[in-house]
Amino acid sequence: MKRFSRPDPDTDPEPLFDGPSKSVLKREAQRAQALGEELIGLNDADLSALELPEGLHEAIVAARSIGSRGGGARQRQYIGKLMRDIDLTQVREMLGAKAARAALAAQRFQRVENWRTRLIGGGPAALTALHEAYPALDAADWGQRVAAARNEHERTGAGGAASRELFRALRELLG
Repeated sequence: MKRFSRPDPDTDPEPLFDGPSKSVLKREAQRAQALGEELIGLNDADLSALELPEGLHEAIVAARSIGSRGGGARQRQYIGKLMRDIDLTQVREMLGAKAARAALAAQRFQRVENWRTRLIGGGPAALTALHEAYPALDAADWGQRVAAARNEHERTGAGGAASRELFRALRELLG
């Protein structure tokens, strides 16, 4: 009976495959396509700031106007294919910075909104707390703003012009 022997890897002149696996390539392609979908959602100014290659930029702009589900899917795949050929670190950094700015803006908005709710519902104690946190503010002026917003809220059950004015003043104060 004949025995079969495997080739010795040390003596084999050429390895069969030296690159990444098919799974790795597929995951990278899916990440590039997902990043492309984020780029489609950007406004024109942010997209232009990335200084993408002309073909990719045009493909992204074209994807925005495609209404067909199948056509849109093919265009997104095409964008993903184009993105495999460029360095995506700048794109990822820009999108990360944009997300960080959006998160900071949301936190700032929430902080202002919390103070407004606290001032309208909390009475004089809340205004005193605001004055202690920001001693430079004019207590009489702020008292009038809070009273107007509180009266408006009691009268209508919702916010109106006085509530918006209080929000704007808080946004300016809290920076």
